[in-house]
Amino acid sequence: MNNLSKKRRKKVKRYIVVFIIILTGLILFSCKREQPKEERAVQRINPYTNESVFEEVKKKLQANPADADLWYHLADLYDRSGMYNEAIEAFKKVVELKPDMGYAYFKMGTAYNRIDKPEEAVKSFKKAIQLMPDYAVAHNNLAIAYGKLGNTSEEINALKKAIKLRPRYGVARYNLGIAYLKKGERAAAKREYNLLRQIDEGLASELQKKLEEDSGTGK
Repeated sequence: MNNLSKKRRKKVKRYIVVFIIILTGLILFSCKREQPKEERAVQRINPYTNESVFEEVKKKLQANPADADLWYHLADLYDRSGMYNEAIEAFKKVVELKPDMGYAYFKMGTAYNRIDKPEEAVKSFKKAIQLMPDYAVAHNNLAIAYGKLGNTSEEINALKKAIKLRPRYGVARYNLGIAYLKKGERAAAKREYNLLRQIDEGLASELQKKLEEDSGTGK
């Protein structure tokens, strides 16, 4: 009787051991199956960081140093990253290889504006406009550079050209209103405000605030 009980206990123990082994195996299998998915997900969150794209473009340029499009891509990456000096140098390379690429001159001028080099910005925008005379944004940005230089008359002329090309160009009309205020021509600024109300209420509201703050008596 005792022997029979011992045998049964041994069998039960074996069953328990087998059950534990099977359960452990299932748990391990589950972990092995799920873990790589989580790791892959982490690795794939941002596979195309700016750094990886920079390196990729630079490697391509090593193989094709005369590729203007690659230089433009690099310049654009620098520009988007706020690395304006580097962007300017890359844009210079673009126009060296492709002298008729007006948009590269435009982007270069914008970068010069952002690092407060308005004289260089004016040169770049003038070249861009020479190649793209109907590009209203270039005229607007040229005006900004003139404004930084304190040349309000040229600023106004450039903005008028931008608006002539795009009559509903709200930003240019706002800038023109501000330029008129700087010159003391309040009536002209008020005229731009009235026109701007029909185009962009937000910008019109901002210009209205400037008009209210202004103490000029321009006619």
